[in-house]
Amino acid sequence: QVQLVESGGGLVQAGGSLRLSCAATESRYNMNYMGWYRQAPGKQRELVARIHRSGTTNYADSVKGRFTISRDNAKITVYLQMNSLKLEDTAIYYCNAGSWYSEPGDYWGQGTQVTVSS
Repeated sequence: QVQLVESGGGLVQAGGSLRLSCAATESRYNMNYMGWYRQAPGKQRELVARIHRSGTTNYADSVKGRFTISRDNAKITVYLQMNSLKLEDTAIYYCNAGSWYSEPGDYWGQGTQVTVSS
């Protein structure tokens, strides 16, 4: 069973930065993308950003220009650099992996809390 292990969440002041990491324990044929979703209290889980094995990316409009997703295929690891954080970025961030044309993917991490304070 594929496991996605996240790290890097925490508490940061508005305007600050955090970097999330997610490492997969193995790669599967149906796992050509990795990415991040988030869920804030009382809200639905939403896509933040995802990246295909080829390097193609998708971003939510709300994070464009502030967040950057990248990956290391050899390490089966995806990163999310979050800059200029806002209060509304506060959420649990979940790593996700799967097939590009069938999102969200089949594999989920346990979630990591990101809290942005004023």
